[in-house]
Amino acid sequence: MAGNQEPLSPRAKLAVTAGKAAAAVSRAAGRGSGSVIGGKVALRLDPDLLAQVAHHLDVVLVSATNGKTTTTRLIAEALRANGGVVSNALGANMPAGITSALAGGSEAQYGVIEVDEKYLDGVARDVTPKAIALLNLSRDQLDRAAETRMLAERWREGLSGTKAVVIANADDPLVVWAASSAPNVVWVAVGQEWKDDAWSCPACGGVMQRPDDDWFCGECGFRRPTPSWALSGDEVLDPHGSAWPIKLQLPGRANKANATTSAAVAAAFGVPPQTALERMHAVTAVAGRYDVVSYRGREVRLLLAKNPAGWLETFSLIDAPPAPVILSVNARGADGTDTSWLWDVDYGRLAGHPIRVIGDRKLDLAVRLEVAGVDFQVCESAAEAVSACPPGRIEAIANYTAFQDLRRVVGN
Repeated sequence: MAGNQEPLSPRAKLAVTAGKAAAAVSRAAGRGSGSVIGGKVALRLDPDLLAQVAHHLDVVLVSATNGKTTTTRLIAEALRANGGVVSNALGANMPAGITSALAGGSEAQYGVIEVDEKYLDGVARDVTPKAIALLNLSRDQLDRAAETRMLAERWREGLSGTKAVVIANADDPLVVWAASSAPNVVWVAVGQEWKDDAWSCPACGGVMQRPDDDWFCGECGFRRPTPSWALSGDEVLDPHGSAWPIKLQLPGRANKANATTSAAVAAAFGVPPQTALERMHAVTAVAGRYDVVSYRGREVRLLLAKNPAGWLETFSLIDAPPAPVILSVNARGADGTDTSWLWDVDYGRLAGHPIRVIGDRKLDLAVRLEVAGVDFQVCESAAEAVSACPPGRIEAIANYTAFQDLRRVVGN
């Protein structure tokens, strides 16, 4: 039963202690939270540590290209209605970061863990999850990530025969194909705005048909499953047909979708939808995302968009024109060094917004905006960009490391 932790082996105890020490040194040196280096040190000393620190927990794994950090936070908030939760809330979602997070959860009942989509099968083998939430698969970090169909195939192989209940997005054909190998799947209808990675059938390669909100392959018959949970406007529809109001402070349709999936996960652990959704209202920001900060006398809202699907969702939640917008793009290791994805984003949606462009790859972005026919101004720094913005709350949209740069500058 979860909550009854067996004592760690002497080797595991040493690994945990060494990992915490390494993390503390990293923090003292100003190099971040230390969770990744701490986990790496701990796993080097005991390669089986992840399985040991997860053994007493009811674990939920959350994986996707977009939305996993926010959904992890919402699920964690909902499950706290039933007991203590340990989670990698800061988004360190590879085995080292996950190990660090779970090593601090000896008194918890639940482990709510965000997992990088490339590591899902391996982490699932180690932690034996009770539930796995799958949100979407789309192109991301083109220079190092596998093609989406290959990722879906890895998921499909890893989920075959799993004992976990899989809560999966019925509107993403790649997710459906991957999850269909699992014996116990709960389908959730939350929509799919970005469709450009799922026009061919993952099962046979045929052309997908997409009438309205439905989808199917006209060649092999692979089709959208009937969902038991669904997002409907501002409400979650449960398997009994009851409608529950979504009470979020986080903006946008994408977060209502995240809340719907989170409610379905919480229900699998006995938390009623009303309780789960009410608890989610407490979440105002996730690792700095959606924070509104004051900087140089201006209000700046910080928004993260890492890939085409994420940029599309973010455009739908920003204030209407003439709200000023700052765009920042880097191409460092954590972002992926290939910026060709910029051409997949419809920047024409920003027409009417005064736009200021910063970041390591500001000139790449400037060329893309020039072609999109929107007005913009290139700036050398966040300070210059903010000073150059006309009145109104500024919407600052940045990819991963550019977002961290912005947080450090405007958050102090």
